[in-house]
Amino acid sequence: MSVGVRACRPGRFERAVRTMTQSPAEVAGQLWPVYVVADESDSMSPYLDQLNDGLDSIRQRLGGQPMAAAKVRFSVLGFATDATLRSHLVDLRSAVEFAPLRTGGATEYGEAFRLLADQIPRDVARLKSEGYRVYRPAVFFLSDGNPTDEPGWSPVRDRLVDRMLTPAAPNIIAFGIGAVDGDVIRRVATQPTFAFVSTEPAQIGAAIQEFFSSLLRSLVASTSAPADAPQELIVEPPRRFRVELDVV
Repeated sequence: MSVGVRACRPGRFERAVRTMTQSPAEVAGQLWPVYVVADESDSMSPYLDQLNDGLDSIRQRLGGQPMAAAKVRFSVLGFATDATLRSHLVDLRSAVEFAPLRTGGATEYGEAFRLLADQIPRDVARLKSEGYRVYRPAVFFLSDGNPTDEPGWSPVRDRLVDRMLTPAAPNIIAFGIGAVDGDVIRRVATQPTFAFVSTEPAQIGAAIQEFFSSLLRSLVASTSAPADAPQELIVEPPRRFRVELDVV
């Protein structure tokens, strides 16, 4: 299935999700791996409870919609000086709770992308070996600060999203809050329309709430199509964020 664009309501961006193809006889179901990548650096410490509460809300609210939850396998990755896979391929219909995020350290984007580059191909291979048709993974990236490993993080990110090097390369939807530079968030995202920057940088708590609201609405919208219909990645923009476009 090729990537395409279709008409959408104002303020809503839609892209088709490219399928990792399998023959129909092999397919046990359809799964979409989703990764939340959350900044765990020192500056996020005042908002740690809000981050964990937001993740728990996603688990409960999407888990209460079995048709949508059945299509998602949900992972949580935290990053600071190192990156850690906190929760892995969780079936949101289960009673499994997410391991909590823990803050402390620098803001090394490269560690997050390095772990994703190792984990995503293995996850996709595992799910396909279990007979599932696997849709291109999506990464929802959240940070409140500029990378402390500039410029080294950028080549790591570029290798992750290069579909020649990484056939299961993810779509990355990036959200910048607090003091983060909008151009940095644009460089993280895989499309200009996937780069969102808070218009109220001092209101970090409110921006985190909007991030989780956008995440939930995007997951529900992207999993609402019947199994025999085209499957699309639908990104529902957060309120009080702007789309960070580049200069040509």
